[in-house]
Amino acid sequence: MRYLLDTHVVLWAIGKSSELSATARSIIVDPLNRIYASTVSLWESSLKYGLGKLKLGSLIPDEIPDHCRRLGFEIVPLGTAEAATYHLLPRVETHRDPFDRMLIHQCVHRNMTLVSRDSRMKHYRPHGLRHVW
Repeated sequence: MRYLLDTHVVLWAIGKSSELSATARSIIVDPLNRIYASTVSLWESSLKYGLGKLKLGSLIPDEIPDHCRRLGFEIVPLGTAEAATYHLLPRVETHRDPFDRMLIHQCVHRNMTLVSRDSRMKHYRPHGLRHVW
């Protein structure tokens, strides 16, 4: 299976694996799964870190891609078609975060399952999102 990790899941996999659910942990370590981190998550981490809204301990955003590769995660870029069709993802009033919405759109567009603790993601299931935690 193909799984895209939400930003917090990427960060926890790198430095706080105790925060991961048993399901998320088993998905990440299963060699039959392909695990992806999005450039959207890299951008979100860098932006929030720069604004002082994200504390990473001794980690800095520049190091996240290397940590992802060491963990066997593939970095998936934001594609032109995904960026251009973002407006097609229906708006759900309970969830407005643009980074999360783009991760959702990438999952739907690329036929991936999103790994996220965010329970608000379930509101996108009728729009094609597969979500696990």
